[in-house]
Amino acid sequence: MRTFSCVIPAIFPSVISSPPYDLAKPSTSTWLAIWSDRSEVRVMRNRSVPADTVLPHVVYQNLAEAIAWLERVFRFSEHYRYGDGPSGAQMFAGKAAVQVSQAQPGQASPAQLGFGTQSLTIFLDDLDGHYASAKAAGAKILEEPHETEYGEYQYAAEDLDGHHWLFSRHARDRAPEEWGAVVKRAAPRP
Repeated sequence: MRTFSCVIPAIFPSVISSPPYDLAKPSTSTWLAIWSDRSEVRVMRNRSVPADTVLPHVVYQNLAEAIAWLERVFRFSEHYRYGDGPSGAQMFAGKAAVQVSQAQPGQASPAQLGFGTQSLTIFLDDLDGHYASAKAAGAKILEEPHETEYGEYQYAAEDLDGHHWLFSRHARDRAPEEWGAVVKRAAPRP
């Protein structure tokens, strides 16, 4: 049976015993997975799509207007856009990436539906500054900044299409058991 052994950056030739690879041109975007049977699989990093994270896709009725609103009110920054109109874009919110896209026929926003469909949490360092800026720019504030029982300092706001956003930062390190949660399985360590 083949089991996973480790993942290493392909720029380290000392850990590769038989290099059929061109390590004379190392690339920090290529990683090598080493299996117990010594077989290797290259894993490519894609600068267009972050890996090992949830990448939400949020639909807007008027994407061009939404991009401008998200930049102005929530301080998101546009990474790239594509298609006519545009039809989609990737934005950064703090260290998180968010895909935004133009609604297609039959797709409705939470504002059109009359109820929320999800809540997205973005972690920020300067939560109070972000809150003040968003409120001054006209964001609909759903929850004022507060510390939760599970150790987060956060506030909630709604965007122009009714999407619910939580902006948060860690206030205290709290174990789930400390505030009443029941742990079924230990969380993986980064």
